Amino acid sequence: MNSLAWQRFDTLARQTKRRLFAGTRRSIKIASRRTRDAAVRSAGLLRKAARRLRGLRKPLVRCRYRALRVHEQWSTYREEWRVEREVERVVSGTAPIIVGPWLSEVGYEVLYWVPFVRWVKAAFRIDPERLFVVSRGGVGSWYADITSNYADIFDEIGLAEFSARNTDRSDREGTNKQFGLSDLDRMLVDRIRMRIGSGDVRVLHPSLMYRLFKSFWSGHRPLGFLDSHTRHARLVAPAIDLRALALPDEYVAVKFYAARSLPDTLVNRALLRKLVEAIAERWSVVLLDTGLDLDDHADYTFQHGGRIVTARALLDARTNLGVQTRIIAGARAFVGTCGSLAWLAPMLGVDSTAVFTDARFLHSHLHAARRLFHVLGGGRFSPLDLSALDPLGLTLTSRQVVSGQVQPLP
Repeated sequence: MNSLAWQRFDTLARQTKRRLFAGTRRSIKIASRRTRDAAVRSAGLLRKAARRLRGLRKPLVRCRYRALRVHEQWSTYREEWRVEREVERVVSGTAPIIVGPWLSEVGYEVLYWVPFVRWVKAAFRIDPERLFVVSRGGVGSWYADITSNYADIFDEIGLAEFSARNTDRSDREGTNKQFGLSDLDRMLVDRIRMRIGSGDVRVLHPSLMYRLFKSFWSGHRPLGFLDSHTRHARLVAPAIDLRALALPDEYVAVKFYAARSLPDTLVNRALLRKLVEAIAERWSVVLLDTGLDLDDHADYTFQHGGRIVTARALLDARTNLGVQTRIIAGARAFVGTCGSLAWLAPMLGVDSTAVFTDARFLHSHLHAARRLFHVLGGGRFSPLDLSALDPLGLTLTSRQVVSGQVQPLP
């Protein structure tokens, strides 16, 4: 091959090489650009999908919470229907009905149990002679408009046995409230059955009321639900002769006991002592401290003398609540721990000042009490939160408590 031909061949080869490399570089560049654009588009699509998923999370969470609420509501309604069917079963027929036995706190009995029993009697038109109320402390007058048949637990067992067995029941169940039928309940029911003289008796047990109102106390049911299952009425005090106590013509009944709403602290004890002394400067004071070991609420005790007297000498296990009811009914006003007898006083037409320092366990009860006593038209109900003194700088300091030689409950 001559030199001219070789030059032409070499030039053609280089041109072909350049064209091939240029096409390859262009293809690689185009491919890279397309890959990069695809990655950008994919990332954009992923971000968009993530945003949409995040947007879907809130409806999904709302749906989940709604489903949980529906499940809770359904469980609540189902339990309420079950209780109502059990009540219908208990009251059906003509057999005697044992109402109780009541072993729990006085406050729940006054504010809820007695009105619940009154509602059952009215709703199912029960003959009063079929009902046999079982409670303690001589409280037959609380049920006087329901039935005249009343049996006191302390006629069946002594105070020591009752305290021991009731404490054992509370420890086993983890609460003083009667959510089930205990051995003590069964023993008392058997003894009352023998007293009635009937082999076939029904039991309207407090557990029905506790189970029914549990949703109200936990805030899942409105006050209207409670209204639809209770009937409240003014109460009449028992006819008890109190001349042995030599009560003043005008006096204020006082009952303070340690509770979660009014815990036993040095500051609280000093405040209560000052409160009792302030009342005594204007009115005579009758203290309702029992000195009886009836429950886990120990009474606050105060030095008496002068215008401060105590009813302890007249209070025994068999009649203590009846006597306290009679004393409150004759009082100018009642002042005490929020709960227990503070709910009873307005039903007797007596103004009540309910004292507390911690309202966490009282919200539903205070709501019910304010509504009830307003509608009932009994005595005025006035809650008094002593913790309100703290923001004003009026709470006693520990040094003042010690200097006043205030002692805790024994």
